[in-house]
Amino acid sequence: MIGKGKFDRGLDETTLKRSYSTIQTNEQIIKSFFEVVRSGNKPELAETFMTKEVKAHQMSSESMVTIIRSPKNYADHIKEMLKVWGNFKIEIQELLSHNQKVYVRWKQIGMHIAEYEGYPPTNKEVIEIGSAIYRLENQKIVEYWIQVDRLGVIEQIKRNQK
Repeated sequence: MIGKGKFDRGLDETTLKRSYSTIQTNEQIIKSFFEVVRSGNKPELAETFMTKEVKAHQMSSESMVTIIRSPKNYADHIKEMLKVWGNFKIEIQELLSHNQKVYVRWKQIGMHIAEYEGYPPTNKEVIEIGSAIYRLENQKIVEYWIQVDRLGVIEQIKRNQK
């Protein structure tokens, strides 16, 4: 039983348990999305995790753009990443959730095996640090805001060319 105190907001145990369950479910969905799709293991399963149209907010200082991604478009995007970075490894470094939103920060390690942003392949390791906030409805991703340290990736490529 939850005691009444100065932090009580009139929520009963059932409401709190349901809310907690939703948070856990959303976290698990995003964790599974990373393990299965974002990792490059099975990008074709994107439709399991995404609605037919997902708003993808590309957050960068020079240009904030929102594109609409379909599960197929997202799968193709991951396949392109595999062409550039090989069978990269991705590690979730932080995972937080609040209501419908789940925040993820990751570290991706791959080999630069194809042209990237005009830079020829170096065949050397490159690390990407990125983060995103995913918004889910009915246990599917409907929107996300993503930031990737592109400058850090470019600096590594330049250093690897020497």
